[in-house]
Amino acid sequence: MFDRPGGGENAILVQVDDGVVDADEALREFEALADSAGAVVVARQTGRRRRPDPRTYLGGGKVDELREAMQAHGADLVLINHALSPVQERNLEHALQCRVLDRTGLILDIFAQRARSHEGKLQVELAQLRHLASRLVRGWSHLERQKGGIGLRGPGETQLELDRRMLGTRIRQLEKRLARVRQQRDQGRKARRQQDLPAVSLVGYTNAGKSTLFNRVAASGVYAADQLFATLDTTLRRIELPGGEAAVIADTVGFIRDLPPQLVAAFRSTLEEVVEAELLVHIIDAADPIREENAREVESVLEALGADEVPQLRVYNKIDARGVAPRIDRDDDGRPVAVWLSAATGAGLDLFHAAIAERVSAEQARGLIRLSPAEGRLRARFYALGDVLDERITEQGAIELVVELPARALARLHRHEGLTAELIPLTDANLPAGAVAH
Repeated sequence: MFDRPGGGENAILVQVDDGVVDADEALREFEALADSAGAVVVARQTGRRRRPDPRTYLGGGKVDELREAMQAHGADLVLINHALSPVQERNLEHALQCRVLDRTGLILDIFAQRARSHEGKLQVELAQLRHLASRLVRGWSHLERQKGGIGLRGPGETQLELDRRMLGTRIRQLEKRLARVRQQRDQGRKARRQQDLPAVSLVGYTNAGKSTLFNRVAASGVYAADQLFATLDTTLRRIELPGGEAAVIADTVGFIRDLPPQLVAAFRSTLEEVVEAELLVHIIDAADPIREENAREVESVLEALGADEVPQLRVYNKIDARGVAPRIDRDDDGRPVAVWLSAATGAGLDLFHAAIAERVSAEQARGLIRLSPAEGRLRARFYALGDVLDERITEQGAIELVVELPARALARLHRHEGLTAELIPLTDANLPAGAVAH
């Protein structure tokens, strides 16, 4: 579809210091991304620029330096650690006569290599096509209006319009197929809710050790490696907790700074495991000097997904690299809020299991729920849970239920099923006949 220069593996990395992020740290992470994609880094180019050049992002002088560096090092690929506009990408490829990828394009390439499941491949293809659609700009040599002449005259539709139509058709096909997969996921979640198993999702910055920890606690064989985005596909396992309780734990895709919005949108059905969870376990690399900055990036993605209100337990992994002893940090109410451990050595895993068990324990909630006459569906949900002790209808037609159920089940009704009524403590004044306040 594109008449663009061919790609290669010998890459020059370009990092521009814009004063917003630590340029050295950003370049280190970008090199790890390039390594994950299979590129051979032959040189690095850095510079300082407060405002991007609208034509090439880098400016004419830096483009000339880059061309000379390519010739000196035999590079056939340029990777730029910034988001380029379609015009900037096109102009750079014309000036350098090689393939140019920005940060978004590189991450999409890695995801394309890592996807293993049917759903993962669909999601990556959808993200790539959405990104490609934004790259359809005037200036590519084949996107000229079709020529006239005997046997060649037609509606005058440009190749650009044809390309856009083909992309749009394929995108709609993928969206329909992913919608069906999403329905299957929803059915699986409903089945787990009927078993009343709490859902725990592992989240974190890429390469923080999520999959290694998942393999430890779930005795799973999920691929884990010291590279960015080693695993993409969400994996679910049942785990046993201290005290005889069980839970379902999910390993999800890692996050990263400036995660392409196309990927967040395409992976939304997978990431719903995060939104639907009773507890998020936020894995943080304790040995990373910018771990708090990375943690904030994860928090921002969670907020974009609508999962910022899901309870969290922080896990500081890789304490063996810092020489720190395993421990549990608690808040003023005595709840576990952080666990320090090493997934690689297994140190602190007993503390991790204990903290999870405390956070998802079957604490009971008992009280009065008032529903409007229009909320019969929610009334049916309480009865389906088997937690209604008594019921009455008020003179105004409201439904009053005395319920006793696990606190996490009540939170799930609030978060996912539209329950707005708060639990009212039982008193002699509001106690329906037959119920006992205690």
